[in-house]
Amino acid sequence: MYAIVDIETTGGHASANGITEVAILIHDGKEIIKRFSTLINPQVPIPIYIQALTGINDEMVHSAPTFQEAAAEIFSLLHDKIFVAHNVNFDFSFLRYHLGASGYLLQAKKICTVRLSRRIMPGFSSYSLGKLCKQVGIDLIDRHRAMGDASATACLFAMLLEQDTEGHIAKALNQRSKEQSLPPNLPKEDIDKLPSVPGVYYFHNSKAKVVYVGKAIDIRKRVNSHFANNKPGRQKQEFLRDIHHITFVVCATELISLIMEAVEIKRLWPAHNRALKRFEHAYGLYVFEDQKGYLRLAIDKRSKFSKPVYTFNTLSEGYALIKHLVKEFNLCPKLCFIQTNNDQCLGFDDHSCLGVCEQKESSEEYNARVLGSTNHVTNGLPSFVIIDKGRNLSEKSCVLMEKGVYYGMGFISVDQEISGISELKNLLTIHPSNDYIKNMVQNHAQRFPERIISFDSQSLAVEV
Repeated sequence: MYAIVDIETTGGHASANGITEVAILIHDGKEIIKRFSTLINPQVPIPIYIQALTGINDEMVHSAPTFQEAAAEIFSLLHDKIFVAHNVNFDFSFLRYHLGASGYLLQAKKICTVRLSRRIMPGFSSYSLGKLCKQVGIDLIDRHRAMGDASATACLFAMLLEQDTEGHIAKALNQRSKEQSLPPNLPKEDIDKLPSVPGVYYFHNSKAKVVYVGKAIDIRKRVNSHFANNKPGRQKQEFLRDIHHITFVVCATELISLIMEAVEIKRLWPAHNRALKRFEHAYGLYVFEDQKGYLRLAIDKRSKFSKPVYTFNTLSEGYALIKHLVKEFNLCPKLCFIQTNNDQCLGFDDHSCLGVCEQKESSEEYNARVLGSTNHVTNGLPSFVIIDKGRNLSEKSCVLMEKGVYYGMGFISVDQEISGISELKNLLTIHPSNDYIKNMVQNHAQRFPERIISFDSQSLAVEV
């Protein structure tokens, strides 16, 4: 038995919007055997543009039952049926959410007539309900009213049942098939093409524009996880509606996938990526000249247009570095803001301070050591290449860090010997560096020191 459903709502996602109308047609596979329709009082004002679209206004629903009052009857019609709708995940998410809020757990197999129409009746320019009905000759009366749209969907479903000579409906209902959980506009062929290897994947909208970039150790598994639930929130629902196509790039290793994701998000600025757009290290090491002409080092929060000597995730990282510089270059703890009280300089005890805080040293002498310390930070940072497996057995991957800054990455033949850093650079793709990538590569190098080759080596040819 099938329950062919359509609803009207106050907005596009269930968690913050109400239902204004529900229509359910019970279909036994041959004909409609029961009809149910009711207006619903959403208990919130219906937006003007929704009123204009559906014709349902606040006055019409004023005396209608609330969803909680109608929930028992709605659940009784749905709970043991196959749930059918045009863009099924939209209607299902609303009804499951609001039934859940009323104490009912809706669990049902689903059929999406958008997806089925694409398979059984391919070749149409549009699969929206209105345009599809016009193309196949179904009269759609009362468009954007629940019973009107449900009746048209029932006619469409009857056509699909009749024309389904290859068993697409049975395949969709197979417990192992996850097709009905996919976004309505995403071809299953895109999912079938995904490999189970590390890489980066791209979700495209109806205009082929990239709207999301993700990385994965297993591309197929990760992409499918995006569709494993149908959360009722606005962000998830808009995300699913935007996905029309998937492409991917094989990256060989998790590290290269992570780097490529960060690079691509910065390059493409996809609408549904958020976290990496905002990432910047929170603190920086700064150098400035005080009123007496002495250069001073300080750890401070990063501002938008500041130019720190070095950056950190945490204050503790910053202070660990500045304490090291104080001892290494005989700098003053007071001038570096490590000591902020008026007591005797702590640098006198370990002889790290040469007396600049008591004007026993000229600014020229002291400033030379400060500049030496900052040059040490910027020029003394490690330079290395991370060598790892490639996309196949005939190549290896390379990720290059030069003086603590990410340079680029690429793939070279396992038999190729590299005589120096300049030659290696010619084989790599250069990417813009940022704090996120720099930190990620350095952490990876600490975790896997066996994959590192320093620039001191005469040859970079290794077995992977």
